[in-house]
Amino acid sequence: MIFIIKLNNRDFQWEEGMTVEDIMKIKKFSYSRIIVKVNDKHIEQEDYAKTVVNDGDDVKMIHLLAGG
Repeated sequence: MIFIIKLNNRDFQWEEGMTVEDIMKIKKFSYSRIIVKVNDKHIEQEDYAKTVVNDGDDVKMIHLLAGG
């Protein structure tokens, strides 16, 4: 059975026990400044490794850009 979450409004295959940190590694997100929300709840960087993502969750990973 395949499970899906939404990652930045796109379907992303999910595996049981997957954390925010796991998703970032799979997607190769290594930005120094990124905002992460799971179901509109802000996740702090120190919580990435322990925040488990569940089937059907809506995950947003937004890279912050600086400009002038």
